[in-house]
Amino acid sequence: MPEFTHLHLHTQYSLLDGAIRLDHLFPKVLERGMKSVAITDHGNLFGALDFYQRAKAHGVKPIFGCETYVAPDRLDKTERRSNHLILLAKNEVGWKNLSYLNSMGYLEGFYYNPRIDKPLLRKHAEGLIGLSACLGGEVAQTCMRRGPEAAENAAREFEDIFGKGNFFLEVQPNGLEEQEQVNGHLIEMSKKTGIPLVASNDCHYLNQSDARAHEILMCVQQKKTIHDDKRLHHRNEAFFVKTPAEMEAYFKHIPEAMENAARIGELCKVEFKLGETFLPKFQVPDGMTAESYLQDVSERGLKQRIEEAHRRGEKPDGDAYAARLALELGVIQKMQFAGYFLIVWDFIRYAKDHRIPVGPGRGSGAGSLVAYSMRITDIDPIANKLLFERFLNPERVSMPDFDVDFCMNRRDEVIGYVTDKYGKDNVGQIVTMHQIKARSGVRDIARAMALPFADADKVAKFVPEPVQGKSPPIAEAIEMEPRLKALYDENPTYRELLDIAKGLEGLNRHAGKHAAGVVIGDRPLWEYVPCFRPAADETGIVTQYDKDMVEKAGLVKFDFLGLKTLTVIQTCLDHVARERTARGEPPLDLALIPLNDAEVYKMISQADVTGVFQLESSGFRELLKKLRPDCFEDIVAAGALYRPGPLEGGMVDDFIERKHGRKRVEYDHPSLEPILKDTYGVIVYQEQVMQISSALAGYSLGKADLLRRAMGKKKAEVMAKEKAGFLDGAKVKKVDGKKF
Repeated sequence: MPEFTHLHLHTQYSLLDGAIRLDHLFPKVLERGMKSVAITDHGNLFGALDFYQRAKAHGVKPIFGCETYVAPDRLDKTERRSNHLILLAKNEVGWKNLSYLNSMGYLEGFYYNPRIDKPLLRKHAEGLIGLSACLGGEVAQTCMRRGPEAAENAAREFEDIFGKGNFFLEVQPNGLEEQEQVNGHLIEMSKKTGIPLVASNDCHYLNQSDARAHEILMCVQQKKTIHDDKRLHHRNEAFFVKTPAEMEAYFKHIPEAMENAARIGELCKVEFKLGETFLPKFQVPDGMTAESYLQDVSERGLKQRIEEAHRRGEKPDGDAYAARLALELGVIQKMQFAGYFLIVWDFIRYAKDHRIPVGPGRGSGAGSLVAYSMRITDIDPIANKLLFERFLNPERVSMPDFDVDFCMNRRDEVIGYVTDKYGKDNVGQIVTMHQIKARSGVRDIARAMALPFADADKVAKFVPEPVQGKSPPIAEAIEMEPRLKALYDENPTYRELLDIAKGLEGLNRHAGKHAAGVVIGDRPLWEYVPCFRPAADETGIVTQYDKDMVEKAGLVKFDFLGLKTLTVIQTCLDHVARERTARGEPPLDLALIPLNDAEVYKMISQADVTGVFQLESSGFRELLKKLRPDCFEDIVAAGALYRPGPLEGGMVDDFIERKHGRKRVEYDHPSLEPILKDTYGVIVYQEQVMQISSALAGYSLGKADLLRRAMGKKKAEVMAKEKAGFLDGAKVKKVDGKKF
């Protein structure tokens, strides 16, 4: 089998155009006898890191590229014309230049498409290989419009930009009449100029049988039907990932084109350095380090917290709090996260100083006493039995992650403060990819197929609605819903509709901004990751990597969530303050409102919770009616239990029956009673999982956190590995392993 590498390929990140899923690509590349493959999505690098990790996992060499739009002048927002050009990163320098060019295409040159121009390309061509691209490339377009001689001048200019041996004339075997003509001219041009040929196939879908689904996908993108003669489409079924033998059969008269594709595949080598963390330096007072300043701020803050507790009539154990603070500070300093805490403390302090409502804290960050002392959170982790190790754990080295809620109306003021402090190019938000969903996808595809609305509605309404944001895949939905299966089995049109929907479901539809994620760097963000803007009229920077990938690339994510509830509460407090001021009374202090008001719990037990954050859904209301909470701890437990696992596993009913004395509270081992007493013997919280692992098997809390994460993410393979160690630990603790 000949050596060959596909160097022109569009994945699911070529939005509503590429239909190649990364999880399917690499097994197919290996199956078809290739060792490397390139990603060259339209105008973006959204998928680069995802592509890299999956390629490495499959033992396939990843090659990074992009089908770039080259305009005469990227800054001219009156001239829409641009041509395609394939850019491939030959080495790390090339990757940096590719990422920069792509970012500037969005941040400076966006006009219908992210555009660069030749002067910018010339400045950043080092380490890059250029391919003349498809029929939309400048060389091909010039050849068709002005003839081979003019096209030759265009090709020579690109060779001059990239350097001799780094620019190739791209020939493709798609069988289109125009392509055949251009291929002939390019072959002659190569002989005349010495600019080498390279074979590619402009892959948009994985298998030839996927052509119909891809055609529909392009109709969805253009909002046109399959019967519209003016729509853009490929006109044949040739744009799939062909085998080397299929490519060789076409290019046997110019074997050097195949050889050059393989040679470029060997030549390109880019390795990403993952695992590093890039944080901006927080300015601390003269004579102090980030670590010493963090200690000073948190120790002074803890003293204030304890004084406030005394004023409320509480008697906290000062020694226990001091010991916990010292332990946390030691871990934070050892893991070099002092700067992170100071950055979060600073922007929350800004918000509070400017009377911007801030949430009390949630998620694992509420387990940090340092955060409580610094007023990053307002929840006492010791009083509420929250574990620091769930938030920050030396045995699981990952960045801390505070979920910070701000008033929805004033969240942007805090982001503006951070942007002013660290620099507008150093602060940005994070992309989120919106996928083709089951129900909406069926409707879109039906429109593209020109089916009547009534037919689309008939099929779509039988697709199960999402439960807590998740829908079953269409293939499963067909088996779950008898009426949908009947339509699928009995009507060929509906069968095709659902088959295409199965093929397109989950593909990326469009890119937007994550609701909360903000990243802060110590240099312009495009020096770390490619960047873009979701809309031409926006001014801020958004990373092209999503929240998971951006952290793997080394940038630190901060969650700035705009919460409507905080806005509502603040509006209410403002109204109350005006009334009280008119009566000569002081403003209402939320911190002084008691948590044991029987009338409030009576309202909650009656499910009178409209407007109450996380309690107002219909399902949660039914839970409250059954639970009849009479203390704050019951509400906290209800929030933890209202999840698919506990609801489906009977834990919720068990909790309710035990609370109301209709079922006996039992413990499988005496050591579980102090851990589970407050929740009637039911494991409700992730912290309890960690404490149980420690009590029964002698796990450190750090190791227990690893087990907790594996359980939470349903990682069966990790759980299986942990079983033996857990049982060994239980044996040492003289706990009967047969019970567990």
